[in-house]
Amino acid sequence: MLQIQDQSLRPLTTAHLAQTMSLLVLSNLDLQEKVMQELADNPALELIEERVCPICHRPLKKGERCLECSRKNQDEGPIVFLSPRDSMRTPRSTQLEDDLIDLEPAAPENLTLSVLEQLAIDLDPSDHQLASYILSSLDENGFLQDHPILIARATHSSLTQVHAVIDLISHVDPPGLATAGPREALIAQLDQFPQKSPLTKIAKSILEETFAELGRRDFEGIAMRLDTSVSQVRKAIAFIHDNLTPYPAKAFWGSGRQPAAPDPNVYHTPDILISCNPIDPDGPLMVEIFSAISGWLRVNPLFRKAISNNRKEASEEWLKHMERAALFVKCLQQRSNTMRQLMRVLVIEQRKFILHGDRFLKPMTRAYLAKQIKVHESTISRAVAHKSVALPNGRIIPLNRFFDRSLSVRDRIKEIIISEPKAYTDDQIVDILHKENIRIARRTVAKYRAIEGILPARLRHKKSAQVAARV
Repeated sequence: MLQIQDQSLRPLTTAHLAQTMSLLVLSNLDLQEKVMQELADNPALELIEERVCPICHRPLKKGERCLECSRKNQDEGPIVFLSPRDSMRTPRSTQLEDDLIDLEPAAPENLTLSVLEQLAIDLDPSDHQLASYILSSLDENGFLQDHPILIARATHSSLTQVHAVIDLISHVDPPGLATAGPREALIAQLDQFPQKSPLTKIAKSILEETFAELGRRDFEGIAMRLDTSVSQVRKAIAFIHDNLTPYPAKAFWGSGRQPAAPDPNVYHTPDILISCNPIDPDGPLMVEIFSAISGWLRVNPLFRKAISNNRKEASEEWLKHMERAALFVKCLQQRSNTMRQLMRVLVIEQRKFILHGDRFLKPMTRAYLAKQIKVHESTISRAVAHKSVALPNGRIIPLNRFFDRSLSVRDRIKEIIISEPKAYTDDQIVDILHKENIRIARRTVAKYRAIEGILPARLRHKKSAQVAARV
């Protein structure tokens, strides 16, 4: 009997979980479309368009919050509550126009445009079209797909011109682009190092003469061919691993040649608003989670009554409509409850980051947050996907930024470069960070610098020299 009961409940439980997860992953704008579609398809579902609290359904005036729900748990942490969509205020209303540029994250950049911008100093204007053609011929790893002779024919250029432009492209950021393969990319990156230490010389010999043995990790064979010790070979290979990348395009922010476009919700319409307490600035933060609609959904009571009064005559389709409507309402409520629990813990853990900026982001995993609110880690991943949050300073960021472990380091790198007396190389930045007990490799610094849209040291130096010359 117990086994039969468990099997009868399982489909409903599975349907509830599956639909809740599918709703949880949606942004508010996408959820609004989903709700409107469900209303159009299901006659048993009804939207009450009066403005009410999404939690307790008390009637509200426009712009008013539900005081009862806002007061709950005030002494235990942040004040987290749901709010109708039309109550959203522009989070930057108190910010000066001059601050907006700094608050908005930079839009992601196309790799081709990034490289052409760096080449502007050294590239002859007549070679711009050739450089664009070469960059458009790169594969997803940044390697040249066409032979230079074919490129020369296609662009009506000389072979000397093609090789010269390819050489320029291979030495911009990220270095190693437009090379024939991983070995050539690694050698081009190694050429960027100004010092010719014994270690870099061994590393270059390994790449030029024993690349096949490197792939097999035949350290003894490499040592014999280069007439050096195995320990030196191991050090050189560790240097290659820590500072170079065989796939240069993947060092660029995004997925190679064309980074994915950002979710427009991140920069325009936030799903969540975090603000300081107007009564007590040092008190609990206010977290307003906007619902997808300004009204509230319910199973149409007339539809339910008609089925109850005529259950024998009610068609199977009517019963399915009512069950589907009840399930949809329940799943929406579960989505809202999960978002409230998540934001409550998130704001408690990351209060300093919210109030004081990127440097104060506390490293935190989705698994840790899942454990705190007693859900599966995949539930957290869905909850933070495709959603944005407005911070008290007016900045709108993706919700998953709270889990970006690199953010504080990137902020420190920006600070170092802003205050540098002369253009620091990536190696020098690594040394500065190591003194602060921040252990990262040179190629990681290069990656973070690319993410922040900061030019390499050589180009920053040239840019500063040009500005000084104009002055």
